[in-house]
Parts: sequence; structure tokens; C-alpha cells
Amino acid sequence: MGLVLAILAVLISIIPVRLAISLHQVPTPQAIFVLGGDFNRTEYAARFWQSHKNLDIWVSDFPEYLEMHRNIFLQLGIPIEQLHLDGRATDTVTNFTSLVGDFVNQKLQHIYLITSDYHMQRSRVIATIVLGSRGIVVTPVTVASTGGELESWVRVLRDFGRCVLWVVSGRTGAKFNPRLI
Repeated sequence: MGLVLAILAVLISIIPVRLAISLHQVPTPQAIFVLGGDFNRTEYAARFWQSHKNLDIWVSDFPEYLEMHRNIFLQLGIPIEQLHLDGRATDTVTNFTSLVGDFVNQKLQHIYLITSDYHMQRSRVIATIVLGSRGIVVTPVTVASTGGELESWVRVLRDFGRCVLWVVSGRTGAKFNPRLI
């Protein structure tokens, strides 16, 4: 058990080093990543893009909502070739784990992360472990929400554990509850 904890500690301690290197190499974000679940985030991202037109937009949501995202972006003038819509996720952790390989393949080391204010704390923890393990820094961009309560520390800790599990095993534990949100 002690050896397992030591290996985990080493793996987790490497993340801040990778993030520092990436931030030094790429101090300005190279893409926009929007977490699905609220079309206000999509509209906000489209308006945010107006001052960052050189950046592609990546969205992760359930497959049944991707067409709505596409329509919002197109109505607000974002070129289709700058949109990357992904429907592989089943929850917030898999929003990140399903796209991290694509980000690495695109050589992205720094991205804007757009999500709701009540959701940002947990999203940043997940991003730090999942994206950070691949040397990808996030700059958070918070969307004001109406009535959403901050997520509990229990959810944050649960998803922290799932992220560590993913770093070690490549599995998130999502199959135990496919609608973990």
C-alpha cells in the first residue's frame, strides 16, 4: 500500500512541473474549451470568441445537444471549421478525459476553460489533474449563472479521485453511474 501511495504522490507531483513548463512555453491560450450542460455557456463562448477569432472552439456535451450548440455558434458567426463538437462525455470528468487526447494531438498546451460560476471549482480540479497530466494549462473564464449553488466538496473530492484513477488506469469509473454530473 505504501508503494502505491508513493507512486501516486510522484505522479501527482509531476503535474505542477508540467503546467509551469507549458505556461512558460505558451503564456497565451491557444483554444477555447466549453463544457456543455448550459446553452448560456455556448452563447457566452460565441461572444468571447469575437475578441479571440484566431482560436478554435471545442465543446463537450451529450450527443443529443451538439446540434443546438452548432446552431448557436453558427447564428453568432463562428465559422464551422473552427468548431469541434464532441459527444463522447457522460459527465464532467469525461468531458475532459474524452478530449485530452485530441488536445494533445493538436499540440494545445494552454486553453481557455468556459463553464458556469457554480461549476468552475470542480472543473478546475478536474482540469488540473486530467489536462495537467498532459501538460495542458487552463485559464478559467467564468459564466455568471442564475441560482446555481457552488458544488459541494464531496463532489469535488469524488471527481478528484476519479481523475487520479484515470491518470493511473485510463478509466474514470463513469460506467458505475453513467449520469454522474
